[in-house]
Amino acid sequence: MEQKNNKSEQKLKRSLNNRHIQLIALGGAIGTGLFLGLGEAAVLAGPSVILGYGIAGIIAFFIMRQLGEMVVHEPVSGSFSHFAYKYWGNFAGFSSGWNYWMLYILVSMAELTAIGIYVQFWWPEIPLWASSLFFFLVINALNLGSVKLFGEAEFWFSIIKVSAIIAMIVFGTYLLVSGTGGEEATITNLWNDGGFFPKGIFNETESGTYVGLLAAMTLVMFSFGGLELIGITAAEADHPEKTIPKATNQVIYRILIFYIGAIVILFSLAPWQTITANTSPFVTVFNNISDLQFTLFGHTIIFSKIIANALNIIVLTAALSVYNSCVYSNSRMLYGLASQGNAPAFLKKLNAHAVPVHAILASSAIVAICIFINLFFPNKAFGILLSLVVSALIINWVMISVTHLKFRNTMNAESKKTAFPSLFYPISNWICILFLIGILIIMCFIGKEISVLLIPIWLFILYISYKVVNKIKQ
Repeated sequence: MEQKNNKSEQKLKRSLNNRHIQLIALGGAIGTGLFLGLGEAAVLAGPSVILGYGIAGIIAFFIMRQLGEMVVHEPVSGSFSHFAYKYWGNFAGFSSGWNYWMLYILVSMAELTAIGIYVQFWWPEIPLWASSLFFFLVINALNLGSVKLFGEAEFWFSIIKVSAIIAMIVFGTYLLVSGTGGEEATITNLWNDGGFFPKGIFNETESGTYVGLLAAMTLVMFSFGGLELIGITAAEADHPEKTIPKATNQVIYRILIFYIGAIVILFSLAPWQTITANTSPFVTVFNNISDLQFTLFGHTIIFSKIIANALNIIVLTAALSVYNSCVYSNSRMLYGLASQGNAPAFLKKLNAHAVPVHAILASSAIVAICIFINLFFPNKAFGILLSLVVSALIINWVMISVTHLKFRNTMNAESKKTAFPSLFYPISNWICILFLIGILIIMCFIGKEISVLLIPIWLFILYISYKVVNKIKQ
């Protein structure tokens, strides 16, 4: 009887149904990269950042289709780490899994930092580390409950984010069409001040820094990190053969509506120069027009600062949502690595609700370092973490594309058909790989070369770790 219980404890439960998967996927496309990262990208590129989000969105969609094909064929824990292990090799699986884990450790730190920035919109006297600590404890406590509790929390987080973006687009459109947004609110803001490319494509300034569309692309790329969560949920998704393809295919529409649509409205409501690098452009723009009055259905409406406060609540919710997803995905990746024998076996321990409790606690212990980063480097924390996240994200996405190439080679060699084939294979794979390498080259020009140089160091550390783990196994 005891043996039976132990066996059951080692299995994740398929408790995430279709509505959970759809909203988790949707929420993954709306986070800090859009709400906060957009500010610095806008400063670097102006309105042309809209094109940047479109290009990066297409790349992200191709990669999600590549991952989706593998996940639907074999919905398992560990996701792309499992596939890299199976179709590429032992080291590829080991490095893919641990890189993903480290990636979302860094994302967790960035989100906790962003949460502190949003809280300071109301209470600037509260230090970043205090806000980070409070929400660190709350979200981790939430994830230690059942996976259904995580799914429900993420469902409602996403509902709030999606509703807010739609409301912002609708209301912003009304302000533009009705002329009640003020003298500066006009669609011509997209091109009437230096053109659509006011900073050019890639130009060096007198101070030696680079600006333009390409300079902003590293920040834009960060916005799409998190879409891979669709693959991580596969082992706990009910009917993954139906829910995963549906969620993956809707990524492109989300990009068009929630990124392109929202940013077009944002840049139209106010000149792009009013946007600053260290605050949310959504809050800034609406705060700038908060004293306007207009008539709606015969009633005078005072567009007070309540709107800006409401938007700050939304962006705070977005950051909490992403951090919530990070805690979930990190624990499941550690669980998958432990199942492969590439992480300590105790990380496979599940509690009574089939949640990998040790994996959550282990990841959280590392993320807690963020609190000290915010304590000692409050003004630089977000920028430092963002650079490291982009590098780890690029490694992750390159490995997904390469693993998919090897996966398809195996399928073709065995004359097997897959239920959800990726788009434009293998051309889309090579487009994605070359694009991501290009991002690394750009990073070397714009002062983020340290992040690029850390990649081979990080891969070497992973290789040494892999050898040590293999030695222990023997």
